[in-house]
Amino acid sequence: MSYDIAAVRAQFPALKAGNAPFDGPGGTQTPLPVIEAVAQALANPLSNRGSGTAGERNAEAIVTGARRALADLLGAQPSGVVFGRSATQLAYDFSRTLAKGWAPGDEVVVTRLDHDSNIRPWVQAAAAAGATVRWADFDPATGELTADDIAAVTGERTRLVAVTAASNLIGTRPAVAAIARVVHEAGALLYVDGVHFTAHSPVDIGRLGADFFTCSPYKFLGPHFGVLAADPALLETLRPDKLLPSTDAVPERFELGTLPYEFLAGARAAVDFLAGLGPRRDGTRRERLLSSLAALEAYEDILRVRVERGLAGFGEITVHSRAAERTPTLLLTIDGRSTVDAYRHLAARGVDAPSGSFYALEASRRLGLGDTGGLRVGLAPYNDTSDVDRLLEGLSDFLRVKRPGPGPR
Repeated sequence: MSYDIAAVRAQFPALKAGNAPFDGPGGTQTPLPVIEAVAQALANPLSNRGSGTAGERNAEAIVTGARRALADLLGAQPSGVVFGRSATQLAYDFSRTLAKGWAPGDEVVVTRLDHDSNIRPWVQAAAAAGATVRWADFDPATGELTADDIAAVTGERTRLVAVTAASNLIGTRPAVAAIARVVHEAGALLYVDGVHFTAHSPVDIGRLGADFFTCSPYKFLGPHFGVLAADPALLETLRPDKLLPSTDAVPERFELGTLPYEFLAGARAAVDFLAGLGPRRDGTRRERLLSSLAALEAYEDILRVRVERGLAGFGEITVHSRAAERTPTLLLTIDGRSTVDAYRHLAARGVDAPSGSFYALEASRRLGLGDTGGLRVGLAPYNDTSDVDRLLEGLSDFLRVKRPGPGPR
């Protein structure tokens, strides 16, 4: 493995604040090339897309460049890359569009493991169409969601299955390719939430078998917006509600309003930054991305093991991230202690590890944690061993702090 963490960290101005950031699953810090790309897009002439003026040409180049970059990241075709305000907004848009073809008796499958943005839009769209929602469960003891769990609630009336490629709460990575085979054998479509997954692993939507795959650049060092990738031929079959003068061409058919050009420029820069994390400097951007993300995955796995070994020494801490395949994201609870208090204790020491259920309400409830969730420790490309040591020291200090006793009677 070749991963130069010192060179990586030098590209992140936010790290100069001195904090140890473990809040990457909620949104990563931003490297200089992304910041500069956003600024450069705004500093140059910019207008609505076209070919007549410099501003129009710049906008056109930014959009086409971003589509190619995201296609390289996801193993997709540029003409199948759709941009939206967020992954949540895209899920709502596509759920409403797909639900136009649903009828009473049809079924939609969602899972207890998912972020609510890949649950509620489908539940609500199904209700509007009179379709039935079926729930796939996961094993709270192991955190595993299997193809058999999906098969148990999938049948000839299933129209769509929505599943995460990685849980943003406990890191579980279901076997999406095996799930896809179950879904497609039933004649249904598979909508995959790849928001958390894309930040940590190479993506190939063809190998995954995803009919729709979403991600969010701000989870992998880029700006705040959402991306959906699909086969352009599938997108051609869908008719979203849109303005009459707007284009009917795919993928623009699904992009409602003017795109955030400066953010698209930043997303392209983020993809290029990711492509440069590994040792490979030759080959296509896609080939460099695969090499870099494999190196990143191996590096983050080393740090994850370091965190887990450290946590194993704290008898009061329970780690709920236990799946065999998982991202470097750990959910912790502490016997008899509030993880909100732990979060505040760590924050006062410059260690950023938030507490909550992080919109994964169903997963938190299934784990027996209600809506409270726990303390989430998430690794990102810029974390290093000193960050891990500070986290473990901060938790050790917290556990030594005397709990407040009852007040005077």
